[in-house]
Amino acid sequence: MRLPSWIIIITAVAAAALALVLGALLLRPPGSLIVEAGFRPETITPNADGRDDIAEFSYVLSRNADITITLEGEDGQTFTFRQDARRIADEYHVNFSGVVDGYTLPGEDIHGEVLRRLMPDGRYTWRLSAVAEDGEHDERTGTLVVTDGDAPLPEITTFDIEPRIFTPNQDGISDRTQINVFTTKPSELLVYLLGEDDQPILIPSRVEDARIGEAGMHPYDYEGGVDRNADPPADGEYTVVALARDAVGQEVQQTGSLTIERGGKPFGQITPQPSGATVIFSTAPWEDRFAGERGILGERVAEPDDPQDLNLTTMTIPVGNLLIFKLTVENVGRVPLRTTGPGPGTVYDWTQRAATFGLYDESGAWRIGIDCTTAASDYPWRWALGTDDALITETDPATGEVFRYLPVGATSVVWGAIRMSVLEARNPQNCWAGLIHEDVGVPYQNIGARSIELVVVGDDT
Repeated sequence: MRLPSWIIIITAVAAAALALVLGALLLRPPGSLIVEAGFRPETITPNADGRDDIAEFSYVLSRNADITITLEGEDGQTFTFRQDARRIADEYHVNFSGVVDGYTLPGEDIHGEVLRRLMPDGRYTWRLSAVAEDGEHDERTGTLVVTDGDAPLPEITTFDIEPRIFTPNQDGISDRTQINVFTTKPSELLVYLLGEDDQPILIPSRVEDARIGEAGMHPYDYEGGVDRNADPPADGEYTVVALARDAVGQEVQQTGSLTIERGGKPFGQITPQPSGATVIFSTAPWEDRFAGERGILGERVAEPDDPQDLNLTTMTIPVGNLLIFKLTVENVGRVPLRTTGPGPGTVYDWTQRAATFGLYDESGAWRIGIDCTTAASDYPWRWALGTDDALITETDPATGEVFRYLPVGATSVVWGAIRMSVLEARNPQNCWAGLIHEDVGVPYQNIGARSIELVVVGDDT
């Protein structure tokens, strides 16, 4: 049966109207964009006493929107807590302690840059504004009271870096920089470097600093991590940041500049001779021309080259003759190795030390040392890592002092002698070589030990 035309027309119109209504509901759901919003509690006392320090701000969005949260004081000053933050339709809860982006008040002279700061005590009108994707705008307001706030800032009144150019390579010359930070308020203090990639490199506080977390002076002794057997940051210019954060969340920072040059963990080694022996020992008669005294070195002993010197059996040396050694040292690290005299070929008497010749141990310098079982101290006889033609020189621009270095990748032959002038109770005894890093350690020790027997010439017993 065919329906009357008027029924068909009415049905079509009703369907079209229903489609329009459903479409409108889909494009613009019913209800407010902000369903609800508010602080709980409505009064906070942000003084880090654990009571009412924080209020929770809760709000519900029915649709996706960009939200802004501001607080306006009775004097008209406005603080921003959130600015154009994208949020999806959901329920949100965020803690608020009264700390907002940094600001300064008229006439204030703050030591450092204020990053985060507590709002002044007072009554504030908070405002939550939301803008939906289709441009719809909604807003809610209310009141928040801030009272008894711990308002003083953790200012940084001293921020010193000295030297501002340093070379963390354990050569004893400008290996460290001292950073001094004075905070006016108990606070968490962070000191770190920022390079080109803006990745922070933490500078640890000194272990003996008993004032951690307290107000006052905090010293940082920075060596680039080399003393902890780590590679220092790459050479270049860095920003040093000192950031103080107090218990309520206020933050103040100071920044300075620091340049790292010739940084790296030094490494040297004693390498075997082509024959396979690590240290060659030989002997020769004593001659008066070898004698040295205060401030004066004797003549150098010749570098040993006799194939018989490769023998590893017990050596027999008449008392008063020379124990001669020879070895090869190599710089296998990333930085030159600083060294100091006396040079190769120097002859010591058993009772002499480098100080006898006016040459003293220098922190950070590398030297070759010889030790024996009955020696009075560890590695009492020491030599530079090479002759002048094997080393390079650098002049300290601050002092004008000239320092000598074994270049990266270079090898050098070192030799010298000790006059075995004392017949000790322990005979025979062992003697050996070591690679010494003055006041740092002995990276290579007890190398090439050889049994040495001293005899008295003409003794028939």
